[in-house]
Amino acid sequence: MTRIFSRVSNFTIATAFVVILCGTIGSGAAAQNSQIAQQVQPSIDVFSPADGTKTTETGPQVQPTDIATQAATLQDLVAQQQPVSAVTPEIKCLAGAIYFEARNEVPEGQLAVGRVIVARTRSGRFPKTYCGVVLQPSQFSFVRHHSIPSVDRDEPQWQQAVAIARIAAEGSWQSPVEGALYFHATRVAPSWHRHRLAQIDNQVFYQ
Repeated sequence: MTRIFSRVSNFTIATAFVVILCGTIGSGAAAQNSQIAQQVQPSIDVFSPADGTKTTETGPQVQPTDIATQAATLQDLVAQQQPVSAVTPEIKCLAGAIYFEARNEVPEGQLAVGRVIVARTRSGRFPKTYCGVVLQPSQFSFVRHHSIPSVDRDEPQWQQAVAIARIAAEGSWQSPVEGALYFHATRVAPSWHRHRLAQIDNQVFYQ
């Protein structure tokens, strides 16, 4: 009887040891799986446009929304541009052409002028820089002695010209006359004959 009891006790102890061991291994595996799940969870950087801060979150990665797709009109996109007091020389030349040639035109007309400058730099028939195109002799009547007249940087029309110049350079809004290389005011009657694309406000654009 004592031997039977001893065998039963030993069997019970062995069984309990196996159960504890399996439980420990299972807990370790679960913890390891949890760590792996945390490691493979993608992390993305989230930028706050309001204050420029950056935080890291976990979750499915999404593509940032282009600011141009959030603008209902070109004027909305212009309003979203940050006003600046200083610009690069190239943007200054592009903005200068927009300002002096189209500052009293509708935004679409101003953008069209800017895109003409951009198109010329890519055409292979004009200089490859905005300043080269704008300052090219006998092209723009506002150019004096191979330079652009000075402008009050705080003037709202100049700020808008800079904003549209940036949009034109980035190509973030399509011009109604995309691909145009020439334009003139409606009050002018040039002698050359080119393929007319459209008239925007008081200017006519050609290919």
